Amino acid sequence: MGNGIAHTFAQYGFEVSLIDVNENALQQGLKNIAVNLDKQIKKGTLAETDKTHTLSRISTFTNLKDGVKDANLVVEAATENRDIKLNIFKQLSDFCADSTILATNTSSIAITQIASVTKHPENVIGMHFMNPVPLMKLVEVIKGQKTSAQTIETVMQLSRQLDKIPVKVNDAPGFVANRILIPMINEAIFALYENVSGVEEIDTVMKLGMAHPMGPLQLADFIGLDVCLAIIEVLHGGFKTDKYAPCPLLIELVNANELGVKTGSGFYKYTSGSKDLVVAHRFVK
Repeated sequence: MGNGIAHTFAQYGFEVSLIDVNENALQQGLKNIAVNLDKQIKKGTLAETDKTHTLSRISTFTNLKDGVKDANLVVEAATENRDIKLNIFKQLSDFCADSTILATNTSSIAITQIASVTKHPENVIGMHFMNPVPLMKLVEVIKGQKTSAQTIETVMQLSRQLDKIPVKVNDAPGFVANRILIPMINEAIFALYENVSGVEEIDTVMKLGMAHPMGPLQLADFIGLDVCLAIIEVLHGGFKTDKYAPCPLLIELVNANELGVKTGSGFYKYTSGSKDLVVAHRFVK
């Protein structure tokens, strides 16, 4: 998500600092951006010169302070872990100017809680992009309890400058997108776990019957099963109802480090380093 957000801002003329504690991750991020730009060129939606200009606008940093010191907007896209995000925002509050907007791409964690560790909670907002960022139009713009009207309007305008469609959302576990999407994925996993049908069959029903471009189990693999579990646990803890309890099979796969595309197997197996589906797992109760 981080390299997709950097790609999008740079493509639309913004100077971007891409920050990660791991230099190898930064270099891989730049490679991913270059590959995705090439795909746009192949489709005819981008010129070769646009690729050069986009990449020239991206600088990389392993030091957070150096990367954000001149920023007007920071978009955090770290892993979906509350403690990690709170620690980042506490540092951002110290390193950034008082006027800097601090946005989070969190899928489910409360904006109000994230803002509570900063000096200027009025500048903290959710800016939840959809994956893949360069292609998907939606941005959920999430208002925390103390987010100012000016911050909201600025982020709405910025989203439109990126050729996105921003939608205002109030702060609640999972917001709108994941409050609806992740329980659907969890229910699909329960249908598999309870032997209602198989992996490919469940996905086929949702693709052909509901006109979904991708079935929920393959989509879970694409998102990352660990991310799906983290979000459903936020929903379960936030709403305190068993309606959002994670399926035991999801927990089992995460514990086995079968996380989907990024590990090569989840509900499906994948070719090494590719999202191309190879074969469905056989789940036997």
